[in-house]
Amino acid sequence: MRQATIYITDNEYSHFIELAKNLHYVKRIETDEEPINDTILENIKAGLEEVKLFKKGKLKTTSAKDFLDEL
Repeated sequence: MRQATIYITDNEYSHFIELAKNLHYVKRIETDEEPINDTILENIKAGLEEVKLFKKGKLKTTSAKDFLDEL
């Protein structure tokens, strides 16, 4: 299998991605947006883990008032 890198203007980007998705011989499309989505999911998972630790009493948090005072 071969791969290609294509540089395209922002105006034509979404049209080109839709076109590539409809080509039967295209097996996989990687965009620069995917790592951002992965980062978001990892941050959500980490946040949920912190909530679980807080509920178990293994993690201390600051009060909302203290948090807002720091801002």
